Amino acid sequence: MAPRLPAARTPLSLKSGGLPVRTAMVMAAGLGKRMRPLTATRPKPLVEVAGQPLIDHVLDRLRSAGIGRVVVNVHYLADSIEAHLARKATDLEVIVSDERAQLLETGGGLVKALPLIEDDRFLVVNSDNYWVDGPIDAIRLLSQRWDDATMDALLLMVPLARANCHRGIGDFHMAADGRIRRRRPGRVAPFVYTGVQMVSRRLLDGAPEGSYSTNILWDRALAAGRAFGIVHQGLWFDVGDPAAIRQTEALLLNAA
Repeated sequence: MAPRLPAARTPLSLKSGGLPVRTAMVMAAGLGKRMRPLTATRPKPLVEVAGQPLIDHVLDRLRSAGIGRVVVNVHYLADSIEAHLARKATDLEVIVSDERAQLLETGGGLVKALPLIEDDRFLVVNSDNYWVDGPIDAIRLLSQRWDDATMDALLLMVPLARANCHRGIGDFHMAADGRIRRRRPGRVAPFVYTGVQMVSRRLLDGAPEGSYSTNILWDRALAAGRAFGIVHQGLWFDVGDPAAIRQTEALLLNAA
């Protein structure tokens, strides 16, 4: 399942280093427990929002940004996701990272998929993400901001006040130069991670195998001052449960 992208599509260019961004890893292996009962018979990436499966919204954003190569990890109801990609992503080069034997979470999933990713830096996108681009689309914004000399991870953020359907209290603080630090326990932070990031292979240097969160990898970049953020200019929705689907659709209709 790896049809080649038409040659006319141009990959994103980076500000620093001159190499294109052509690959995205789409995280699609989760169990979707908070989305039950909708995920009793289908994986969360195939749950529909605004008339389209969540993963299709992500693929549309990747296409719009000129990304032509997509690595997708699968675990829960993996056959359904593979069949869907075979039907709906024929214009993309799709490579599956198979986690049927063991769910590896986001960090472990990245490590397992790394041999399938040929690039020195690439996108990582949660498949249950829903965003609407602003004046500059989010992926191009990340590409324009990326600086290979100073960054191992660049996270797309949204202000807590604009984190639609989100029930948390923020994830990060951001300095004037874009460097980020975590929210302190018991405190509120002004920015929420959207589930979209650009990373360097350096982020995974020496990373352990097994099942663990990307937070383990971020911690090293945070300690080294090589984790940055940038603010999303459009809309973003935390579609975590069935109630959030209804709320998201209502907000989208109102915005339209």
